[in-house]
Amino acid sequence: MNVIDKIKNAKGPLFTFELLPPLRGHSIERIYNAIDRLIEFDPAYINFTSHRNETTYYERSDGHIEKKIVRIRPGTVALAAAVKYKYNITVVPHILCGGFSKEETENALIEMNFLGINDVLALRGDTQKGARRFIPDKDGHSHANELVEQIANMNNGKYLEDTLEVTTPSNFCIGVAGYPEKHFEAPNRRIDIENLKKKVDAGAHYIVTQMFFDNNKFFQFRDDCVKAGITIPIIAGVKPISALNDINLLPQAFHIDLPNDLYVAAQKCTTDKEVREVGIEWTTMQSKELIKEGVTGIHYYTYGGSDNIARIVKASF
Repeated sequence: MNVIDKIKNAKGPLFTFELLPPLRGHSIERIYNAIDRLIEFDPAYINFTSHRNETTYYERSDGHIEKKIVRIRPGTVALAAAVKYKYNITVVPHILCGGFSKEETENALIEMNFLGINDVLALRGDTQKGARRFIPDKDGHSHANELVEQIANMNNGKYLEDTLEVTTPSNFCIGVAGYPEKHFEAPNRRIDIENLKKKVDAGAHYIVTQMFFDNNKFFQFRDDCVKAGITIPIIAGVKPISALNDINLLPQAFHIDLPNDLYVAAQKCTTDKEVREVGIEWTTMQSKELIKEGVTGIHYYTYGGSDNIARIVKASF
């Protein structure tokens, strides 16, 4: 059963979460450990992030500087498949515009199809480190709606090679990202919602939001979507703060606001352990209110940790 079917058949809000693939050279066991702590709460699906190539520079023995292209977290599709069949659970790998050509995207989707993975989260992805604007890969997509359209075309049996005959349509359920506080590159909220509508019109089945800490911003976003004619389900994305640096790093990295009450409470903490407790309390409060207001589901950004998510879910659902 894919994500949209789970949403339609759900008797209450879905609980879902996201994990990062292990760093190159690391074991999958950490992923299994994180899932083991949360599987008892019957997650509807698990997201797995994907990461574009990164450019690094290192000094050779002769003193010259050499550029090297690496992907520090490879294996998204393989990881998703391993988890799918180990836990008999729906998995949703991320597919990115950034760092991938259209052909590479099609090949990844074909592999997913062969593996029985029929869900995907289609994202543009971040800019390259140090770049001031997003630059697509050669023969890649510039915007997420173009990526959604490619996936939707495959669902209709249309592949990049237009001479193919008697093709087999894929059956991907397509999720896309939404931004309660506006994507930082959009000039205003209206344009941001219009860009989201393009993704919906291209074939998206549901929306998962960027993290937010003020539920009122989510409720306003949800209302704005309805006014714009966006009627597909919206899943709320949240993340508990868990380290002292979070109150400074998260607003910078994700272009979001922290409510003053949360900021003041976190500032009073002197250890990561204390901040972690503040994060659990705040996100539990958020989750309970979202559930009360009839949210489709709550998606937790774990960044590899799951003990705090387990406590939040146990207290909220």
